[in-house]
Amino acid sequence: EVQLQASGGGLVQAGGSLRLSCAVSTFTFDDYAIGWFRQAPGKEREGVSCISNTDGSTNYADSVKGRFTISSDNAKNTVYLQMNSLKPEDTAVYYCAADFSSWCGLWPIEQDYWGQGTLVTVSS
Repeated sequence: EVQLQASGGGLVQAGGSLRLSCAVSTFTFDDYAIGWFRQAPGKEREGVSCISNTDGSTNYADSVKGRFTISSDNAKNTVYLQMNSLKPEDTAVYYCAADFSSWCGLWPIEQDYWGQGTLVTVSS
């Protein structure tokens, strides 16, 4: 069983920054790709970014490339999402998820475990 705990959401003005954290409880952290997903009101859940803990490869949605950075601290079993230059359209509940795979993808259906969400609100 893998448990994920997301934190770090909050209210920020447009152009500001936030860092989300995802603490992962598992003895085999390196076997999982960890991803960040978001869901805005009335919209489907979408992939934002992911990182493979096998080889460190990353993937980003086009909408966040150049603004968001994902990183992993294997000693702490924690994945971070640094979000800069935030826009009102980034407002959503952000979820982290784990995929038992060496390759990371941005499709929610592929994820094996989900954490609870953390709300990010970007005001204009």
